Amino acid sequence: MKDFFATVEARQSVRAYQPRPLAPEQLEKILQAAQRAPSAGNLQAYEIVVVKDPPTIRALAALCYNQMFIAQAPVVLVFCADPARSAAKYGAKGETLYSIQDATIAAAYAELAVAALGLATCWVGAFDEAELARRLKLRPGLRPVALFPIGWPAEQPARTPRRPRAEVVHEFEP
Repeated sequence: MKDFFATVEARQSVRAYQPRPLAPEQLEKILQAAQRAPSAGNLQAYEIVVVKDPPTIRALAALCYNQMFIAQAPVVLVFCADPARSAAKYGAKGETLYSIQDATIAAAYAELAVAALGLATCWVGAFDEAELARRLKLRPGLRPVALFPIGWPAEQPARTPRRPRAEVVHEFEP
């Protein structure tokens, strides 16, 4: 296991995967990390769909506007917001914001767990939401917000530049 800051530094978007399965323990660790993520009111207003079936993974890649690299991954996680769960406590803000935050924070924890295990993923947010929900037979109300193909990396992409800190971080001065 890498230390946290080394894991953050190692994480990058990978779009090519080896034809090699994940160990069940690896997937379990990723899911455990996602479930440890904080959430508004500890409601955990999200669900995670685990997809291992190759034909379904290929169909998901097509629904992600033909990002066919997804089809190389042995596992795909689909993070779904549960707006109704959050709305029950927080009303409209829970429905439109907190549930999305809950799902994406869980996804970010999973993404770091993937990197810590020496595996790779790429955050995919471009997809046909309605068709993805239909294909995965999501219960009404669940909203897919992120899709993660997960596998052993078959590439080491060049590091992408980050905006200068001065453009991103601003200290408040009263």
